[in-house]
Amino acid sequence: MSDIKFFKIVTKDQDLNRVQDNLVNTLNPVFNTPILGGVLLQNISLSIGFNTIKHKLGRKLIGWVLVRQRSFANIYDNQDNNLIPSKTLTLVTGDDVIVDLYVF
Repeated sequence: MSDIKFFKIVTKDQDLNRVQDNLVNTLNPVFNTPILGGVLLQNISLSIGFNTIKHKLGRKLIGWVLVRQRSFANIYDNQDNNLIPSKTLTLVTGDDVIVDLYVF
């Protein structure tokens, strides 16, 4: 989740208050989209087999997206068996590869 929130400032101007109410109702659900609170991890070297990466989120990982892959490799996660999902992402690959990942 993103730390961004839209907070209403109560004023005597009722029109402005209504505009702010609409902004709160529109923007906060967007800001609460889990993918917005992510971290870009660049130049991560993966070796054949199991790889443990510190994801730097400070909370349990929800998901990840492969942003850039510098050579061919099959990559999948092993998060269901990860003993510390609040700190790490476990990826498995069949080839050595350098990747950029967006974790959220």
